[in-house]
Amino acid sequence: MSELTKPTVDVPEGDAPAELTTRDLVVGDGPEARPGTVIRVHYVGVTFASGKEFDSSWEQDRPFKFAVGGGRAIKGWDRGVRGMKVGGRREIIVPPRLGYGKQSPSTLIPANSTLVFVVDLLSVVDGTTPRGPGLTGPA
Repeated sequence: MSELTKPTVDVPEGDAPAELTTRDLVVGDGPEARPGTVIRVHYVGVTFASGKEFDSSWEQDRPFKFAVGGGRAIKGWDRGVRGMKVGGRREIIVPPRLGYGKQSPSTLIPANSTLVFVVDLLSVVDGTTPRGPGLTGPA
């Protein structure tokens, strides 16, 4: 992607899927997100039920950085970004058991919500684990 812009998240028709669902909207051609790599992403998250945005890294231009498989992001993200390549944009639909379940971190996310994210993979750094303050994630 040469010019990144905040995406619009379209919630699919029908019932929320019971399993993690991913769909590449743009296939990247850079390094791949694999367990043990640290990635930087831009994202927008909405609830499947309402389609209302609850979080976005775009508003303050603060990409989220985390180690894939390191437990710093919800399980749906840890699994959903695997195989993405830098420059890619992916829709990730996360069922409650791989998201926040009953323990919602925000009043904008009802308990047991299925979440829909559009994630842009900005960079991959092999074998580095981020340390220190400021490690936060989606919602």
